[in-house]
Amino acid sequence: MDLLTSISAKDIVDILIVSYVIYKLILVVRGTRAIQLMKGILVVVITWVISIWFQLSTLQWMVNQAFTFGVLGVIIIFQPELRRALEQLGRGKIFGSRSSSEEDQDVNKRISEVIRAANYLAKRKIGALIVFEKDTGLTDYVESGIAIESKISGELLINIFIPNTPLHDGAVIIRQGQLMAAGCYLPLSENPFISKELGTRHRAAIGMSEVSDAMCVIVSEETGQISLTMNGHIVRDIKEESLISKLFEELKPKAKTNDKNPFMKWWGGRSNG
Repeated sequence: MDLLTSISAKDIVDILIVSYVIYKLILVVRGTRAIQLMKGILVVVITWVISIWFQLSTLQWMVNQAFTFGVLGVIIIFQPELRRALEQLGRGKIFGSRSSSEEDQDVNKRISEVIRAANYLAKRKIGALIVFEKDTGLTDYVESGIAIESKISGELLINIFIPNTPLHDGAVIIRQGQLMAAGCYLPLSENPFISKELGTRHRAAIGMSEVSDAMCVIVSEETGQISLTMNGHIVRDIKEESLISKLFEELKPKAKTNDKNPFMKWWGGRSNG
């Protein structure tokens, strides 16, 4: 009881602000190389605690040196991520939010560019595999390809998948409004019930949807049909209207409600109690 009574309203506000800042920073680095950095830092901290607990002086000295020079190394290695985070902070994107109509327009434009490229490629029976990242980070697969990090455009997608070009034989991964990489390698599905008619491109799309919540649009180079995979299932020869509807349904920003804010949910529960 003494501990509870010693906590003031200022302390609660302080804790909530720090927790919110950490939460927003996690959202910024999610799906990027910085996530691996955070795991590495956690390992170093655990090692430091162990060295103190068992009084391992040499190991403790090594960890202290890692902390001392690690900060400078982090700034140098992750300069692009830090710059992007500062730019988002300056535009108010970290602690602010855009209107749902602006976000819907971004999703619509993203989908329309992909559909335009898919239709062009389908008419000419040019194979393609386009992956939409959702909540599950696909950084490992992005790093398996060639980094592009550009705005999404139908022309760029078409050029990537033109036969006999360096990147046409892999997958393109899209993260929000950015085309992250091309020529990416995806895990092949080992589902024995997949139709034997489906080739490597379709199996890779199904495999990706099995290990993540990503959505994949496939253009068959044999038939020119456009297919969609999600949650380990494939819809072959999907109609354009159905494809657009499903992509928008899955990619549109989720409704922002108080229930999705952990602090508001906790506060609401306290008020009702």
